Amino acid sequence: MKTIGLIGGITPQSTIMYYQVLNNLAADMYGEKHSAKILINSVDFGEISRLQIEGRWDLLGTIMVNAAKSLEVAGAHCILICANTMHLTIEEVRQAVSIPVIHIAEATSEIIIEKKLKKVALLGTKYTMEKTFFIDVLKSMGIETVLPEKEDRDIIHDVIYNELARGVLSDTSKKVYQIIINKLQNRGAEGVILGCTEIPLLIKQEDVSIPVFDTTTIHATKAFNLSK
Repeated sequence: MKTIGLIGGITPQSTIMYYQVLNNLAADMYGEKHSAKILINSVDFGEISRLQIEGRWDLLGTIMVNAAKSLEVAGAHCILICANTMHLTIEEVRQAVSIPVIHIAEATSEIIIEKKLKKVALLGTKYTMEKTFFIDVLKSMGIETVLPEKEDRDIIHDVIYNELARGVLSDTSKKVYQIIINKLQNRGAEGVILGCTEIPLLIKQEDVSIPVFDTTTIHATKAFNLSK
């Protein structure tokens, strides 16, 4: 297979998940002894988090561009930004390299369309839920987005940064997420996008009654299929 480039470290937990998904796909495709060809440029999440809070998306874009360029030079065939939120910078990254940079929202929208759903809930960081970069892609493909209420968005965001990003899995937080998803389902959501790469650590398909869209697995699978 061709080499997949990962911009990782945003967070380390999500990067581990991408690595596991890609290697599992390689083993399933080529045999259990095989693993995926992967290059990882792991950035400093502490710096990323600080710049996000400060609203310095210009500097964040520069960091993502430099990481992508290094992966292209090192021989990557395509690039994944291993975080939903950092897709706010994807257009800058795409312009900076000549290899495909796969958009997590585009890949997820394709799967939602396959399921013939028209209205889905979106969970993620505040940046993913409150900025429009993910919602705009869904809308362009005819998919309506249902967002949690402000108080619930705060809870979702805090769990991501204070627990999931550190590898902490809480039964209490899981129950809260399930309650929030149930509210969204009552508002017409036919499925739920786990729009932060760490949320699948906490919420699985068996935990809710509507289809779950695990953006981490969807994104990694798209890259794997492109690289076969």
